[in-house]
Amino acid sequence: MSDTMQPKIIQDAGEVPLLLYSDVRAPLASLTFLRRSLALAELALIAYNDEAEAQRAARAIGFPDAQLFDKDGSQAYRFRNEHDVVLACRGTEVTEWNDVQADANAMMSVVGAFGKVHSGFNQEVDDLWPMLEELLRGVRQPVWFCGHSLGAAMATICAYRCKTSSLTKDPQELHTFGSPRVGCKRWIRHAEVRHYRWVHNNDVVTRVPPVWLGYRHGGDELYLDRYGRIRKLRGVLRSRDRWRGFLAGLLKWRIDLLTDHSIGQYAQHIATAVKKENAALAKHRAAAKAEDLAISAEPES
Repeated sequence: MSDTMQPKIIQDAGEVPLLLYSDVRAPLASLTFLRRSLALAELALIAYNDEAEAQRAARAIGFPDAQLFDKDGSQAYRFRNEHDVVLACRGTEVTEWNDVQADANAMMSVVGAFGKVHSGFNQEVDDLWPMLEELLRGVRQPVWFCGHSLGAAMATICAYRCKTSSLTKDPQELHTFGSPRVGCKRWIRHAEVRHYRWVHNNDVVTRVPPVWLGYRHGGDELYLDRYGRIRKLRGVLRSRDRWRGFLAGLLKWRIDLLTDHSIGQYAQHIATAVKKENAALAKHRAAAKAEDLAISAEPES
């Protein structure tokens, strides 16, 4: 991935442009964690687009092969380059409180001996799984999973199924953005998947379905505060940050609970973190180079 972070603008007539920063030229596993996270966030963003635009956008950031899989409205993209395969499940951009309530009210269903999982999310994956199973069978490249919102829940179920099957290599990593809770404690522990779960300040979707229905989150949480910074905040500090973010949103005439759910905001905040990382690395290299020059200039004794 290039250090310059030059934005790429992909836009169809009359539509909001996609602003992308990733430039993947090496295996995802060789990138820094933040650069890899940005690439997967941008692929989750690209997955919301029609196949023609998604192909253009994916090609622009280093994935020349993009294919949409669709079964009765359940959708996922397979993005591929010479190094990696990424499965990005398409979600739904939540803009209505009724959509959140529908996710919150769905019941869990038993999945074999693995525990219980959200019946609606599981059905979405069931619709697609025969196609995805055939796609993943015998894949030799590393396989990565990502998704946003409903797509995050679907990607979680897909990664877990992949881990517990004999289809392919174990999933490399699962990155979810604005994910709802997916299953019970037993279900989220039945497969050891490297899962990084991104949460943006007041994103309400990350708080449903409720814990009192038996749902739990899995994976390692990465919290983006009200300024979009990656912070480790818990308890009172987390509550204070959320309240301040909510009040700041009201001053701008927006409902922070829903606007913080935008995959575009997730990607933009991670891009900002990558830019800061690049600046720190450049400073470190400059200091190391200056030290080497100073040492080489010392007279021999």
